[in-house]
Amino acid sequence: MLYIIALLLALTFLVLGIVKFKIHPFFVLLLAAIGYGFLVGMDVSLIISSINDGFGGIMGKIGLIIFFGVVIGTVLEKSGGALVIANAILKQIGEKSIHLAMMLTGYVLSIPVFADSAFLMMNSLNKALSHKAKVSYAGTTAALALGLTATHVMVPPTPGPIAAAGILDAQLGSVVGWGILVSLLSLGTCYLFAKRVASKIKIPYRLETIENPTHLPKLWKSLLSIIVPIFLIVVKSIFDYPGFGLTESALYPLVAFLGTPMIALLIGVALTLLLPEKLDEKIYAASGWLGDALKLAAPILLITGAGGIFGKVLQNSGMAEVITNSLSDINIGLLFPFLLAACLKTTQGSSTVALITTASIVAPILPALGLDAPFMKTMTVLAIGAGSAVVSHANDSFFWVFTELTGMNIRQGNQIQTVGTLVFGLTAICIILLISQIMAG
Repeated sequence: MLYIIALLLALTFLVLGIVKFKIHPFFVLLLAAIGYGFLVGMDVSLIISSINDGFGGIMGKIGLIIFFGVVIGTVLEKSGGALVIANAILKQIGEKSIHLAMMLTGYVLSIPVFADSAFLMMNSLNKALSHKAKVSYAGTTAALALGLTATHVMVPPTPGPIAAAGILDAQLGSVVGWGILVSLLSLGTCYLFAKRVASKIKIPYRLETIENPTHLPKLWKSLLSIIVPIFLIVVKSIFDYPGFGLTESALYPLVAFLGTPMIALLIGVALTLLLPEKLDEKIYAASGWLGDALKLAAPILLITGAGGIFGKVLQNSGMAEVITNSLSDINIGLLFPFLLAACLKTTQGSSTVALITTASIVAPILPALGLDAPFMKTMTVLAIGAGSAVVSHANDSFFWVFTELTGMNIRQGNQIQTVGTLVFGLTAICIILLISQIMAG
């Protein structure tokens, strides 16, 4: 009982620290981990070693992966490559299917580019196309936002899913493959919500003049930095699959090297350097695009490291054995990480923090939940992702980007963004549970 009470107190402190007192999540996670350690009677030396091992271990595993993912997104955005991809998707699907076009555009852009940035980038184009196609701006905005949310919480190399996969030791290629499938299927109900429900809400808007950049990269160049790393990671996963016997192949050493997530994403970074008109200090200097990427990545890296500390303290405290005994007769499985992530998302606002914190708490108790098999680790990452989408409201920075840019009031934001993320999260967890049952059978 002491362990459970200590964990609940730590989670309460976590939520209050972030939401009420606006303390940076890194410090709240660190202090929560230390406080939990003292509450359950851990030795001071064990707490200190847990902090060092937790932070160093997780940074060694996924720190560079997260940073390289942020670099790819930053260069794509600043070079105009993301805009080129968006325009190509819209052109292929056509203005008659504007809801689908905006949803899929958001879906693709949110893999390399942060959801907030992608929404800022796409809003003017979305407004103009909605006006031209004579469809509801609220409906197309809902479609865009939910497309952005889907990959933001489920598909690496987005930082949150990468961090969760690293913490849970889930195979990244498997998370990518299943994440794409689950998130795409989950968007079915979101599409209906955007077209049939959100479209009924009327929002007055003013068209803005869009200045076309003087230089935009080619589409094939823009896609390379997204497609090549994902392709390499997935190919390595195929080679590693036990049933195929490909690990004895002469190609395996090369595939294993190139498909290692860190190397694959480093290749993606190199490919983004094809996008700018010329390589100069504006790109690679500390004050240039790569410097901007480092500034964006730093908070995520620190939060991820603090999540690793929290998880290591929980692991070294013996929490796993306590939870194993407590849950031995309860078959809650994937619902536990989903509900925990949903609680954290709803109370403190950040999907990334919800993903990392939930993964850190769940990692030591995977055997107790029956989720320690490789496939179930993948499903756990996705269940956490589904929960981390539920729900976006007033304490979520994206909620304010969404409402302020579109001119929606709080009530309209809740009707569209809050309800929409609830629809996505519930649909996703149902699909995850169904897939898990089918694969188990």
